[in-house]
Amino acid sequence: MSKVILAKRIAEVMERNARPMNIKEIASYFPSKPESTIRGRLYRELKESCQRVSRGVYTFLSNDGAAFVVEGDGRDLSPFDDHSIDAIVADHPWYDPVSNSGRNRHFDSSYENTSFRYNTDDFREKARVLKPGGFLVEILPAENENNYKYLYELKIMAEQCGLLYYSKVPWKKGNYILNTGRKSKNTEDILFFVKGKARSLRIDKQRGGKMSGTAYMLPTEFDFQTKPSKKRIHQAEKPIELYEAILEAITEPGEVVIEQFSGSGNLGRAALRKGRIAILFEILKENVKKIRDNLGVPELPLLLL
Repeated sequence: MSKVILAKRIAEVMERNARPMNIKEIASYFPSKPESTIRGRLYRELKESCQRVSRGVYTFLSNDGAAFVVEGDGRDLSPFDDHSIDAIVADHPWYDPVSNSGRNRHFDSSYENTSFRYNTDDFREKARVLKPGGFLVEILPAENENNYKYLYELKIMAEQCGLLYYSKVPWKKGNYILNTGRKSKNTEDILFFVKGKARSLRIDKQRGGKMSGTAYMLPTEFDFQTKPSKKRIHQAEKPIELYEAILEAITEPGEVVIEQFSGSGNLGRAALRKGRIAILFEILKENVKKIRDNLGVPELPLLLL
């Protein structure tokens, strides 16, 4: 079997399965070929069409994006190699019981049971798996009297781990107004961090080529309407259009982005639309099914990573 024919058959197997596959699984379709031969075809003949998503795990690329759901704790990034991920997006269930309760704001017990506050190890892991120049995006609540110290500490922890503050853009939730605390609210903050010097994503119209920074100049605000609470898949659901804007700013087509705390899976839908590869972590089993139904995609077993 020539190299070209074998590479073509490997691509057909991966496209037919439509999910990430490890080398051992791919090799099982070709019992006469050692795993080293399969690995060689992936590294050489198929390097443009097969994206490595984790240690020994590859997915076949088409013009469309891809999204895979992992039932597991998104804080645990140990399955991923150093410098292997293009971008990370995190909308963590932030622990703030005072702000998260009120007459018209109350998260259910599943949120309260999984909420937490970051520590330095969290940012150390994010920095470890990100490629140099890659972006981390943290979606955080607007600053108030209960959380302002934590939001400051979060930035310091990120900096200590080599994730430098890049910019902050508020997300304005259309005409949705939340009346809690000391003032009415309709924003959350989108914080952009970068591992070292930002990679070159922005087109340099004067000199040609690309320059350091996000793919476009970040706006003064993202203005996307949130869904009414009764129509949401998840209580902290974000609009698909918001995720599309974020992905276009920090990644290029075919690149891999991890969402550590998926919730609704809408980042996966944005990735499918924009030709990115999204790996979505969700710790609650009941939410995993909702995400898979939302996306129509397979679950990616954690052991496969």
